[in-house]
Amino acid sequence: MSAARVRRWGAFYYAEKVLRAMRSYVWTIVLYSLGQPAAYLFAMGVGLATLVDANSTNAFGGVSYIVFIAPALLVSAAVMTASGEFTYPVMDGFKWRRVYYGPHATPITPQQIAAGHIMAIAVRFAVQSVLYLLVMMLFGATPSAWSWVLVPIAILTGLSFGVPLLAYAASVREDKGQFPMVMRFIVTPLFLFSGTFFPLDNLPLGVRWIGWISPIWHGTELGRGVSYGYQEPLWLIAVHLVFLLVLVIGGWHLAKKQFVRRLGQ
Repeated sequence: MSAARVRRWGAFYYAEKVLRAMRSYVWTIVLYSLGQPAAYLFAMGVGLATLVDANSTNAFGGVSYIVFIAPALLVSAAVMTASGEFTYPVMDGFKWRRVYYGPHATPITPQQIAAGHIMAIAVRFAVQSVLYLLVMMLFGATPSAWSWVLVPIAILTGLSFGVPLLAYAASVREDKGQFPMVMRFIVTPLFLFSGTFFPLDNLPLGVRWIGWISPIWHGTELGRGVSYGYQEPLWLIAVHLVFLLVLVIGGWHLAKKQFVRRLGQ
């Protein structure tokens, strides 16, 4: 009977294991979730925004600069968290402490281990995003009653980047600096060139394409729509959603293959 329960609910059991492990650094998560938005929004809202708003009237769709950047910062925070939670912990699971192999000795399948890892990180995205949203509300950066939808948007955006990254991390057998390179040459450019601090149309065409393929830009555009009523055609909203969902589904398909390949050996 126990084995039957594990076969059915194995992903939830593994997610519980990951969440229990997070308790050892739960205050780090909470302080990061509160401190980062407070620092960013204070710097942008009290510092830079005073200059931007004074010299760029109507440059941000008729809203203040802090209202414009706040959804982008929330979405970007989920992607930043994904870049940490779906890299080194995955290497730890397969190579360093080999923490995936203990659960795999039970009826839990490789697919359930991968799914449980994703589910646990999605819970962290949710907690982090709720706390981030509360800080945004304190700064008056959420004028719309639909701003709460930023939380599921941030979760989806974080997973759209994190699940393909999970698949890649599961394929890495030796740590040769691949993950710092992901941060420097993928995450950082996506953060800077995804319309985070200014409209994407302000960029030259030579680098604007970075935003078009960036989960951060697609998530940010959706977030701005619910946060302060940023207007976009319905077809473009559909494109944003489909793009993010395709990344999640495609990444999940690749991640399952990698987990079965690695744990089956």
